[in-house]
Amino acid sequence: MLKPTRTIVLLLACAAILPAAGCARNKAKGDTAYVARDVSSLYAAAKRLMDQGDYLQAAKLFDEVERQHPYSVWARRAQIMSAFNYYLAKKYTDSVSSANRFLTIHPGNAEAPYAHYLVAMSYYQQIADVTRDQAVTQQASDAFGELIRRYPDSRYAADARLKLDLINDHLAGKEMEVGRFYERSGNWLAASLRFRQVVDQYQTTSHTPEALERLVECYLALGIPDEAQKAAAVLGRNYNGTYWYKQAYKLMGKAPHPREAAASTKPQG
Repeated sequence: MLKPTRTIVLLLACAAILPAAGCARNKAKGDTAYVARDVSSLYAAAKRLMDQGDYLQAAKLFDEVERQHPYSVWARRAQIMSAFNYYLAKKYTDSVSSANRFLTIHPGNAEAPYAHYLVAMSYYQQIADVTRDQAVTQQASDAFGELIRRYPDSRYAADARLKLDLINDHLAGKEMEVGRFYERSGNWLAASLRFRQVVDQYQTTSHTPEALERLVECYLALGIPDEAQKAAAVLGRNYNGTYWYKQAYKLMGKAPHPREAAASTKPQG
């Protein structure tokens, strides 16, 4: 679970000693009704709701801090806490919106790396299995990549790199799933393009050995054994102890030598 930084924890601790105020809500829509309150009361009420596990209402009250007191120091603090509570409430779209608003207004703030991390994690939590559309997976990949690029030495960068490895494996898995479908349909060229994508862009993932073996299959089916031999050579050089190398070795043993294949295609006479 994501945890607020030490700065945020200290701010919440300070808020706990401030006067508490009730939470006026619009019961028809579930939104927080506008009731003018001093900033310390609003912040303390939001913090109390968060402590009680009512993350959605806490997020809405943190939004109220910004809405009613936009120029106060508390507004900046409330923005990041709003994003954090929307995340805990699994309202990921709202969490991304709040975190991005914070980054737009306070790009150089000390909590900017954490805001980027919230954005990335909000996308990450929405990743579906490989049979579904992977648009949100790509968004998570882009967000973690941006975090690493901007803040390579931050406390969140190491976890971002780990998550990025998992995401790349997931995206490679999607390419493999589509490639296998094309291969089963006899669409060898389309299948080879998918497998080549895995080898070129996701070469550090667990899917690379299979992708290379599938390329051997596709190239042989397309009548280009020289390309099949190249794929098999890469497979043998890097993954010679795998099941996929053994399969490729069997296939290449049955395939004609590239020079023989080329000679057989020359016109006679």
